[in-house]
Amino acid sequence: MNRNKIPAIGIVVIVIVVICLAFLNSYNSLQILDENVNSKWAQIDNQLKRRNDLIPNLVGTIKGYAAHESKIFTDVANARTKLSNSLNANDIKTVQKNANELNSALSRLLLVVERYPDLKADKNFIALQDELAGTENRIAVARMDYNESVKSLNAKIRTFPTSLIANFANIKSRDYFEVDEQEKAVPTVDFTK
Repeated sequence: MNRNKIPAIGIVVIVIVVICLAFLNSYNSLQILDENVNSKWAQIDNQLKRRNDLIPNLVGTIKGYAAHESKIFTDVANARTKLSNSLNANDIKTVQKNANELNSALSRLLLVVERYPDLKADKNFIALQDELAGTENRIAVARMDYNESVKSLNAKIRTFPTSLIANFANIKSRDYFEVDEQEKAVPTVDFTK
């Protein structure tokens, strides 16, 4: 009788060890995915802050040429402040909304630039515009990387039994950093001017 109990206990122990190892593996992979999302968000945050730091220089350069366009400068400053404040709060929906508002204000600012050919030829303005364009590209790449990491985390959380482990570890699905509907609209290009 004792001989039969030993293999049964061994099998139970092996099953418990396998289950524990599977739990630990899922838990650790969720932690890694969650940290990856945090890291990718930090890159978006970093690039948005970089853009925010460039904007006062760009506005200052434009002000010298277009002093009477004060409303647009105020709009850009207000949108920039809102975005800075929301970056500190780490709320993706608010950051998204405020980033879109800043994009809109910057678009209006760049429309003002079109009225000043001397400004478009200014070396400082050209350098700042190039920096801003580079930053916008970095933001696009960071947004894509972030969304990919969110996709991986959310997909993992939705599978069973990982969903139970995610609930236990208090790891929640994340929102994507999406493009505003206004930014998806096809711009009108007019070469007649």
